[in-house]
Amino acid sequence: MVSSKNEHSKSSKYVCVIGAGPSGLVAARELKKEGHIVVVLEQNHDIGGQWLYDPKIEGEDPLGRATKFLKVHSSMYESLRLASPREIMGYTDFPFIEKKGRDLRRFPSHREVFCYLNDFCEHFGLRGMVRFNTRVEYVGMVEFGEELRWVVKSKEKKSDRLVEEVFDAIVVASGHYSQPRLPNIKGIESWKRRQIHSHIYRIPEPFRDEVVVTVGSSMSGQDISMELIGVAKEIYVSARSPISLGFDKIIAKHTNLHLCPQIDSLKEDGNVLFADGSLVNADTIIYCTGYTYTFPFLDTKGIVGVDDDRVGPLYEHTFPPSLAPSLSFIGIPRKIIGFPFFESQAKWIAQLLSGKKSLPTWEEMMKSIKAFYQSKDAAGIPKHNTHDIADFEYCDRYSDIVGFPRLEDWRKELCVSALINAETNLETYRDVYDDFELLQVALQSSHFTQFETKSFEP
Repeated sequence: MVSSKNEHSKSSKYVCVIGAGPSGLVAARELKKEGHIVVVLEQNHDIGGQWLYDPKIEGEDPLGRATKFLKVHSSMYESLRLASPREIMGYTDFPFIEKKGRDLRRFPSHREVFCYLNDFCEHFGLRGMVRFNTRVEYVGMVEFGEELRWVVKSKEKKSDRLVEEVFDAIVVASGHYSQPRLPNIKGIESWKRRQIHSHIYRIPEPFRDEVVVTVGSSMSGQDISMELIGVAKEIYVSARSPISLGFDKIIAKHTNLHLCPQIDSLKEDGNVLFADGSLVNADTIIYCTGYTYTFPFLDTKGIVGVDDDRVGPLYEHTFPPSLAPSLSFIGIPRKIIGFPFFESQAKWIAQLLSGKKSLPTWEEMMKSIKAFYQSKDAAGIPKHNTHDIADFEYCDRYSDIVGFPRLEDWRKELCVSALINAETNLETYRDVYDDFELLQVALQSSHFTQFETKSFEP
């Protein structure tokens, strides 16, 4: 066992960050700024997390019902573009600007986001802190005198040897868009034809001339269904909840795209029975049903768990009261403007570990968590939506706690504008938009003026 570093000052901690995606990289940057010694463990060969596109899906269970660890981490498909304009996505001191020779679109491809993260990594000298091709196998508590520390066991891809180290603190930044969430459908285990989760969907060509049922009408469900129009014989979109106006318009335009209710059951002869009694004989079912939180490496003796996608108990979606701040989670919230929020989480974690800030008492944090859960229950929000924020006011309150600047109004307005445009014209909103005035406000803000930006014409 390699013991934790002991040469650093009392306010400096030896910290392990798990994952080198957007949340892990900004965590490493903020921890480094606070003087902590940081090791980032990344299972892939490069930074980026989900934004490190991987076309190879061989060996992965088509439904993601994997063993302890998935073989494929990224769930990006080849054609994926941002659903939000680039201007709102950047970290607060490193805007996501256009660069000559790259994807200049306001809603660029996933490759451009990877390039941005690589720029961020290089600019702040983070790459040397990352151990690539290193998978975390185990993280557990260990007593070190009166202090709580963490033993981490990791393994390099080309080695069977476990490396064991002790850290003062752990920041879990492993993402939550890898482990498929599957619906509970009668017959799903015995249906003989092809079933996949969108986790391993990459391109439409394998579905040429097929009858395909897509399950779910969220962003990935819409994108994949629209992409299949040009190759599949028929596409049947099974939606549990009402679809957006923009998607409804697209369905009305294409004769091979159909809207269906929730699936009742799957039959061994290939038929799919829907809740309204209609039948479709399908070649393939693609489940665009989202993802679940999983931390197969983490052993907290039951203190932190995942119950129907509720990770907890977590104070402000970040800290388990009994183990904070030595254990923290960054990147758990969904339906937010991610990168700036991750940055605020990272600053809070780093300053707590250095002693500049302190958390409320255990009793106060647990009281806050209980009140939060009760408010969700009272509003009829399912447990698996616990971490869906969709609330600028919450983000602002979080920033106030941290002492981090609130989201700028232009970010909020551009975000809402994109949502409205997508609702009215889903096919073209990424390339045709009417928010030129909002964009000018963004480009004239201090967020951008310190960087070179090209002029934008509507």
